[in-house]
Amino acid sequence: MHTTPTWPAPRTDHALDATVVLPGSKSLTNRYLLLAAVADGPSRIVAPLRARDTELMAEALRTLGVAVLDDGGDWTVVPGALRGGRVDCGLAGTVMRFVPPVAALAEHAVTFDGDEYARERPMATLLDGLRQAGVEIDDGGTGRLPFTVLGRGAVPGGTVRIDSAGSSQFVSGLLLTAARFDKGIEIVHTGERAVPSQPHIEMTLDVLRGAGVDAAAPSPGVWRVEPGPVTGGTHVVEPDLSNAAPFLAAAMVTGGTVRVPGWPASTTQPGAALRSLLTDMGAEITLDADGLTLRGSGAGKIRPLEADLRDVTELVTVIAALAALADGPSHLAGLGHMRGHETDRLAALHTELTRLGGDVTEHSDALTICPRALHGGTWRAYADHRMATAGAVLGLVVDGVEVDDIGSTTKTLPDFPGMWSAMLAG
Repeated sequence: MHTTPTWPAPRTDHALDATVVLPGSKSLTNRYLLLAAVADGPSRIVAPLRARDTELMAEALRTLGVAVLDDGGDWTVVPGALRGGRVDCGLAGTVMRFVPPVAALAEHAVTFDGDEYARERPMATLLDGLRQAGVEIDDGGTGRLPFTVLGRGAVPGGTVRIDSAGSSQFVSGLLLTAARFDKGIEIVHTGERAVPSQPHIEMTLDVLRGAGVDAAAPSPGVWRVEPGPVTGGTHVVEPDLSNAAPFLAAAMVTGGTVRVPGWPASTTQPGAALRSLLTDMGAEITLDADGLTLRGSGAGKIRPLEADLRDVTELVTVIAALAALADGPSHLAGLGHMRGHETDRLAALHTELTRLGGDVTEHSDALTICPRALHGGTWRAYADHRMATAGAVLGLVVDGVEVDDIGSTTKTLPDFPGMWSAMLAG
């Protein structure tokens, strides 16, 4: 039986001095693609991310009858009559949660499925919301993939009451297409726990307004989109700030310097929180017209962190890796919904850090990480891109770390090993 070889994470004994050019934001690319698919005219998406998740989104829209055309390094999107078909979601949460509302506008059945683990990711909240909006769905009562959206060419919309504590994507998925619903949509969050990753909902509202849609959050836990046209146009994709995390962490663990050009002065991306989080952990960070520069301490010293990270959980795997190398105990809270990400990231971080000699306590909603001397071994990625990059960070200063599935990084970074090698070469 063929097995993919592990990737020996490069070890370095010198302070890095490198410039890392990041590809476009996955979150923005997929939101722009989705909006362009339901717009009233063609759109151009400038500098999109070309990686597995965004290619899956583009192909899903093509399946539904939308033309997504290569235009140099950009994409031109031309809406068309929506049709039925079969959509491969891979392991992309944005595809499995953003595209079904579009499929409901088709006059045919659209079946959704994905990778093996995708069938374990929670979907019931989105499906319940769509049913409340008047959409017929056949999921065999599972609330998970595979399921079929039985499109009728229109969606009534209206008020939808759902518990979205499991993922902000449930809210964004319903909002993004709702201007095409007969009555738009009003989403009321009914859960006791707050919706996580709130910056991603702000991002959704921001891109909707940029397309001429009346979208608002009139009160906490309530979001509204009025029916009306979605304007086509040009959308320029920012660099993916969350993907900066392992490269900036590399500067911290080696006591070096990494520069990221094009870092926006103002953004809705959750990755912007890296500036404050990594400063709290001992980095020196400057932001100017040329971009962001992070300088680690001369000795690679890392301070522990105590923080609630519920709004920025895509940063947690790398933050946890840094915490394992810090000079005191860290407590990372607000993480419960990470159990429904590409893998159960709390359990995965506990298992893999412990495997390398770390001292980690896994709570229902948090991790407590106490630094201990780490040793080499296999770091399992669980087909999760952010787990894989965390292993690469540890490998910079721990001998013999091997990542079992570095290929999983293609989800959001087309050539992470190449970028990592280039960074190390300065």
